[in-house]
Amino acid sequence: MSRPGFWDDATAAAKQSERAGRLHEELNIWDTLLNNLRDLLTLSESTEDDEALESELTTEYQKLLEQFQGLEFSTLFRGTYDDHNAILAIHAGSGGTEAQDWVEMLLRMYLRFAERHGLTARIVDEHRGQEAGIKTVTVHLNGRYAYGYLRSEHGVHRLVRISPFDAEKMRHTSFALVEVLPELESIEEQAIDPKDLRIDTFLSSGHGGQSVNTTYSAVRIVHTPTGITVSCQNERSQQQNRETAFKILQSKLHQRALAEQAEEKQDLRGSYQSAEWGSQARSYVLQPYRLVKDHRSEFETADTDAVLDGELDPFVEAYLKTELSKQKRER
Repeated sequence: MSRPGFWDDATAAAKQSERAGRLHEELNIWDTLLNNLRDLLTLSESTEDDEALESELTTEYQKLLEQFQGLEFSTLFRGTYDDHNAILAIHAGSGGTEAQDWVEMLLRMYLRFAERHGLTARIVDEHRGQEAGIKTVTVHLNGRYAYGYLRSEHGVHRLVRISPFDAEKMRHTSFALVEVLPELESIEEQAIDPKDLRIDTFLSSGHGGQSVNTTYSAVRIVHTPTGITVSCQNERSQQQNRETAFKILQSKLHQRALAEQAEEKQDLRGSYQSAEWGSQARSYVLQPYRLVKDHRSEFETADTDAVLDGELDPFVEAYLKTELSKQKRER
């Protein structure tokens, strides 16, 4: 960063500066841990022998252990894109209004999770259901290890509960598909021919300020060779929506290229599954008992309220450890 000419390219320099800031932050955390460990060792070498010292040692040790466990968790982020920002998309599956309400519940869960980890979440596209809930929503998450935290969420999420939309109070099963992509700022090898793109504009219905429903600021980009469609309507201008949509399209095309090269097509998000019976990655049962279970890591908990309030760390950790063990076996 101190090299002459570093700031000539402001955009590239800003990205490098942000990366340096994150690395400094991580180093400071480890330095703090080492300093606390030294203080604990110094305290333990004291010749005094009383209950107050023993109590202080126990308290400081517990604090140190919790801090170490948090750092141990971060060492699981070994994927190529784990330190990237993330693009999260949730789509309603079979289940009608129930499934759309389930999408809204999942969105709330992920927004709470992002808040817990200091991630900045921004909804870039949203299509609400006619009666209730959300048909599909796309969220951009910015922050340290955003993709690393959220890549465990890819797949079909199944909900079993007493439907609030059913007058007979029957038990219903709903499905939603969650997609997670790493945000790729620049993909030199993934050149996109402008001739392959169809770009449409339409009236925005999102959180776009004064331009909502008055100007054609919303943008939809269709990549005709693959049929991939990306839309964005929550930015304040058509140009901003176009840039965001194009960035998401780049990430999707790059992911598609990697999936085609992979033997099992599971490098980033896993093989595609339809949001219906028999294909779920995680189940949330609220009736007749309470249980959330991830079918990939086999981790489960009965504290469904905490999970739906964004307490996903145990699921993330279990998934990453399962993936790490699988990679070791393959070697």
